[in-house]
Amino acid sequence: MNYLAHLCLSGEDPEIRVGNFIGDYVKGNSYNKFSPNIQKGILLHRRIDEFTDKHPVVKRSSEKLNEHYGRYSGIIIDMFYDHFLAVNWKDYSQTELSQYVSSVHRLLLFNYFKLPGGVKRFLPFLIKSRRLENYRHAAGIERSLKIMSNYTSLPAKTGLAMEVLEKHYDSFNAEFKEFFPEVMKLAEGILKQGK
Repeated sequence: MNYLAHLCLSGEDPEIRVGNFIGDYVKGNSYNKFSPNIQKGILLHRRIDEFTDKHPVVKRSSEKLNEHYGRYSGIIIDMFYDHFLAVNWKDYSQTELSQYVSSVHRLLLFNYFKLPGGVKRFLPFLIKSRRLENYRHAAGIERSLKIMSNYTSLPAKTGLAMEVLEKHYDSFNAEFKEFFPEVMKLAEGILKQGK
């Protein structure tokens, strides 16, 4: 799962949302330096990622990219699934996507000084481009993949990834719709345990 999905799966607690958003940037037990609810969000992020990586539906999606991306296929699927979450947003939230993204921006800015350095560096660009909202457009996913290939070890094959997305669009969408309710159930169960 990528940023939009992690946020969506965080429930209503603002600090859990922050923790889930920053989860990839907090390694090992360094999560202990954060407040209890941000810690819960970071640990929720890890559980969601573990569940996603092992899920047979996600593996089925990844197989469409394995030939070209190998071990990076899962990263591309995370992005594709954020696209389908944005496209199908009304099925998972009563708040309009643009309103939701604006509220997330306010939350992250309010908590700016609690964020890891890596998040602080990209946050202004994420907000200015309204990247989370623009995931609903193929061009938004393409732009995000290009950024990732420039700043991470993700292979620079964005055009190829977009061709695979277009070729298997309906199949990816169906797989997302099959998978997402299951990860929602997982996240809801974890959040209830914390109460």
